[in-house]
Amino acid sequence: MDLADRVDLRLLRSFVAVAEELHFGRAAERLRIAQPALSQQVRRLERDLDVQLLTRTSRSVALTPAGRVLLDRAHAVLAQLARDLDETVRVGKGEQGRLDVGFVSSALPLGPLQHVQSFRERYPRVQVELTEGYTSHLVAQLHRGTLDIAVVRDPDPDDALTCSPFHVEPYVAVVPASHRLARRRRIRARELGGDPFVFFPPDAGALATERNLAPVVEDGVLPRVVQVGSSWATLLHLVRAGVGVTVAPASALLVAPDGVVALALEGSRHRSELVWARRAGDDRAILHNVTAGG
Repeated sequence: MDLADRVDLRLLRSFVAVAEELHFGRAAERLRIAQPALSQQVRRLERDLDVQLLTRTSRSVALTPAGRVLLDRAHAVLAQLARDLDETVRVGKGEQGRLDVGFVSSALPLGPLQHVQSFRERYPRVQVELTEGYTSHLVAQLHRGTLDIAVVRDPDPDDALTCSPFHVEPYVAVVPASHRLARRRRIRARELGGDPFVFFPPDAGALATERNLAPVVEDGVLPRVVQVGSSWATLLHLVRAGVGVTVAPASALLVAPDGVVALALEGSRHRSELVWARRAGDDRAILHNVTAGG
């Protein structure tokens, strides 16, 4: 066992108090312990180190050269320990560390980034990194551990994930302003039966695709997808250009370009759900902090 293993931090703090006060009585009052107990602790430290740290007389206490060195080093050790313990507590409470957050672009109008920014302001010691992607890609990153949490849309059922609702909304049909149905407020999905569709590629997520197109399929229409896009912004511009029509979560239209029209889907009860997704069993405080109020 080396010297560091033999030194009790309690003894080190007792020595520091005496070395700073140069008086056993005042040091004992400062530490709120009996003077004889304090004297025993300092002598034990000297015995453990096998060196004299203080010279004592009936009238005075003075530091030896070794004592002066130890006082200087003890200040540094105790200060570093305080910093380390403070960091440990902050990390444990979710107030410090690193947080990797994913999000689907269609969630942006609903405020998740403002929510994350509010978290940053509350916990400035947490380094937050953001990643945009499809739901399926973000879920894969959650599984790999490269993301801690993500706002995803209609993720496939997965026992390895815990999902908390963020926002629920209906679907709408989206057509160009020049479309034959554009002047209507509500339509049946079957009325789009002869139209080409623009949509996400299949690997964007099975459940998301199923839910998004369910109002159309259940109304007797098999969508013919003629063009895929990587985001709702892209798909809505494709609609505007007349490439095709689509069915979208209502919030996607919050960033729609001029020249597209949203139509309510009569008779449809299908809903799209945005959720906070994280790995099942990952109950770190930092994750609760970022979703609080979200």
